[in-house]
Amino acid sequence: MAKHDNLNKVTIASLLVALGIIYGDIGTSPLYALRAVIGTRAINEQLVYGGFSCIFWTLVFQTTIKYIWLTLKADNQGEGGVFSLYSLVRRYGKKLVIPTILGATTLLADGIITPPISVASAIEGLNMVHGMENIIVPGNALTIGVVVLILSILFFFQRFGTDIIGKAFGPVMMIWFGMLLVVGVLNIGLHPDILKALSPHYAMDLLFHYPKGFWLLGAVFLCTTGAEALYSDLGHCGIRNIRITWSFVKVSLVASYLGQASWLMHQGQPFLDGRNPFFEIVPHWFLLPAIIIATLATIIASQALISGSFTLINEAINLNFWPRVAVRQPTERKGQIYIPSVNTILWFGCIMMILYFKESGHMEAAYGFSITITMLMTTFLMCYFLYYRMKWQKVYVAIFALVFGTIEFSFFIANVAKIKERWMFLFFELFIFSVMYIWYYARKINNRYIKFVELGKHSLRLNELSIDDEIPKFATHLIYLTKANKRHEIEEKIIKSIFSKKPKRADVYWFLHLNRTDRPYTLTYDVTELLDDKVIKVNINVGFRIQPRTELYFKKIVQELVAMKELNLHIRPDGSSKYNNEPDFKFIVIEKFLSVENEFSLKDGLLLNAYFSLKRMSLSDEIAFGLDKSDVVIEQIPLVYQQVSAIDLVREQNQQRTMINKQTM
Repeated sequence: MAKHDNLNKVTIASLLVALGIIYGDIGTSPLYALRAVIGTRAINEQLVYGGFSCIFWTLVFQTTIKYIWLTLKADNQGEGGVFSLYSLVRRYGKKLVIPTILGATTLLADGIITPPISVASAIEGLNMVHGMENIIVPGNALTIGVVVLILSILFFFQRFGTDIIGKAFGPVMMIWFGMLLVVGVLNIGLHPDILKALSPHYAMDLLFHYPKGFWLLGAVFLCTTGAEALYSDLGHCGIRNIRITWSFVKVSLVASYLGQASWLMHQGQPFLDGRNPFFEIVPHWFLLPAIIIATLATIIASQALISGSFTLINEAINLNFWPRVAVRQPTERKGQIYIPSVNTILWFGCIMMILYFKESGHMEAAYGFSITITMLMTTFLMCYFLYYRMKWQKVYVAIFALVFGTIEFSFFIANVAKIKERWMFLFFELFIFSVMYIWYYARKINNRYIKFVELGKHSLRLNELSIDDEIPKFATHLIYLTKANKRHEIEEKIIKSIFSKKPKRADVYWFLHLNRTDRPYTLTYDVTELLDDKVIKVNINVGFRIQPRTELYFKKIVQELVAMKELNLHIRPDGSSKYNNEPDFKFIVIEKFLSVENEFSLKDGLLLNAYFSLKRMSLSDEIAFGLDKSDVVIEQIPLVYQQVSAIDLVREQNQQRTMINKQTM
């Protein structure tokens, strides 16, 4: 709770942090959003007024009302994002898994285009600088090379953390939004009548009367693609800091769009012809500084996306939606993580985007489709949150679903046309969705066949084994990791492991359960002693945003129990403790493999085989749970889900007669 309270403190520093972290994506949309609406169409009042009006009211409904006002209420101890929202509502419906997987998949997939489109848009502005017109040309090898270099450097430095450069994010974004505001306001005077476009009448006129006006929503949507990131980054800044800074950010964005629209009505040419309204409204003497500031802003936008992707995958791992992969903490700052495999995937995806599309104008035609699905899934999950957690009446929940479902479904339909431009995305999305689906549902099948037994029924046998001097001692403290939620239960396979052909004798038998909580930063434990100093069950409650360090937690628990005189550390009778009084801990990790004795339905067979293939590629259990290899023993056991019921094995008759003849001789 302390972390939550700290996030809601409003200071100059906290507001700067919010500006630096939250608004990178939505804050750089003026670079390309209005340009995408105009495209190659003839510039006229209906298109310009209607395009701006659509952008303005999209920011009002989607960003301000849905995300800033409503969705930010769905904070899980200060944390936001699709997985945090799922954690809040998953108990209310079993069908919420697929919307969650879809939301996370599409958020990650469409995210790989944010860095290249943002950075490319900024770099392409250099072609307006005198002397660089023929050097920096959209789509040429040099421009592509510069974008690739900037992105590669950005991804390379992820392994070192962002503490140092992160301190500059807030001031840079403050300058960026200040520039948007000042430059935008200065250009409104070119065509003051543009202020009339704030009326929703012009948006409706564009959608219903302009030729193929509805399909322009695909371009309009670019102005709000970063709205989902506002919610995902809630845990970095807190709801109050986001809401206060949004007032300034929204005014700056609207001013920039107004200035661009005013310039469009004033400039006098019938078509854009490749010009970018954003850079056209910048005074020529300030053009180079503006491009530098824009480039820095797009790098910050890219950094926010990358950090958000790391957080999203880390949550997916801890909620059992993603295989366990290496997660590192490059700095001492809480919550800052680095996932090498995700970093590589994102880097490769971003480089492929710029090499395939070559320039930002082409990327606009593909950008936004997936994020509409993310928003629809968030709306679906929010309906559960508003009804079950906020206790809204059904009629108000229905109004929420109708209004935002209609808006987002309209954006989705308008963006469907982009599929032909983004067919290569589908493979990336299918890969992410398949991994999450397989990992989640195969684990469900796996858990279905786990058999639990009463630990208390085996306590006396464990005590007998412990004091049986005829059996060599396996360890002083023997610790098993268990999935049993209930204090008095244990997996049958663990009991079989202890009383196997070579029984594992120990002074103390520990059964350790890691319980992943719906809260992000929980770290508590409870102890059940079934037999004094002999059979002990420990439950450790770990928040879904915490990377587990099981051995560290366990040793601290033992120290606390000894200090409170609730546990006696056993002195080894063989005299070895005379030279080393450190307790002897031995963790047993049971790894399962799919037995050949199984027969499955087609669906279960595909899921389980894919699951074990992913498991082989993911981190081992001892690394994933934070265990030192020197203290771990791995046991391989075959997993039999559904044993083959009928085996058509027939003994040959000739061999049978031969055996009978031998017996009669």
